[in-house]
Amino acid sequence: MIILIDNGHGSNTEKNGKFSPKLDSTVQVDGKFTNNGRFREWKYNRVIAKKVVQELKSSGYDARLVVPEDTDISLSERIRRINTICNKNGAKNVILVSIHSNACGNGSSWMQANGWEAYTTKGKTKSDALAECIYNEAEKEFKNRKIRKDMSDGDKDKESDFYIIKKSYCPSVLTENFFYDNKDDLKYLTSDEGVESVVRVHVNGIKKAIK
Repeated sequence: MIILIDNGHGSNTEKNGKFSPKLDSTVQVDGKFTNNGRFREWKYNRVIAKKVVQELKSSGYDARLVVPEDTDISLSERIRRINTICNKNGAKNVILVSIHSNACGNGSSWMQANGWEAYTTKGKTKSDALAECIYNEAEKEFKNRKIRKDMSDGDKDKESDFYIIKKSYCPSVLTENFFYDNKDDLKYLTSDEGVESVVRVHVNGIKKAIK
């Protein structure tokens, strides 16, 4: 099984909605996640994605970054890379997890929305089992934090036809790892504990899905 890890956005897409409000003394964030006094989603996604790939590789899995670059790579190019691997190895032998962080506003003010969630495309697909495994790990790891679910179709994942998961040939899940325009979520998201928990949710969820 080839595990593809996609890290959302890039350094040249620092637009509204992809960064936090201006940080101050009430929110301390590690400098590796920030630029010009704001948390930047693309930076965080890359830290998490690299750690997930490293952890999976150390356990003997074939894990690969879809986007090793810091600059944003177009969705069409991401899909080309993903589906080239699917065509070469068989889509049934590949899974994709696209890692993101969430926001409710446009970066101008702190918001109230909070929690963790993950998406598959609409309807019953082979992606649902992968998402369920990741959700199960999230519920174990984030015990005192909000898990956002949609149980209307009998499973936990939310559904939306995001381009990256809709156009990929293999089972695909997109995770939204808390809200970086919510102060409490952001503090957790960027803490040592939060970073390691987010990584473990992905690594353990993927392992369970493959087993």
